[in-house]
Amino acid sequence: MTRWEKNLKLYDELVAKNPKFERLGKTMPYTSANTHMFSLLNKDGEFGIRLSKESQEKFKEEHNTTIFKSYGATMRDYVLVPDTMFENMDLLSQYLEESYQYVMSLTSQPRKKK
Repeated sequence: MTRWEKNLKLYDELVAKNPKFERLGKTMPYTSANTHMFSLLNKDGEFGIRLSKESQEKFKEEHNTTIFKSYGATMRDYVLVPDTMFENMDLLSQYLEESYQYVMSLTSQPRKKK
């Protein structure tokens, strides 16, 4: 099993823990609320969550991690979640809830017309 397959399975389990969350995306799994993404799994199987500036710094320090990148782009407001955190789904679920609450506090973006 590849890293991506393993982390996708764990990501799906994590998202399923909270009935408010729905996993979206086929090739790039993500969660979204209030017109903002708040978590995603990139093509390398890395997991990122979106947090407030204060929470980002605290998270990076406490978990010895860095900013999150996807497809070579730095994702604004996202931190890289170490794979080892999947071992504590309850803690990770709390961070995902915090991420959800953060995007719910943001102004929603108007939908783009196609």
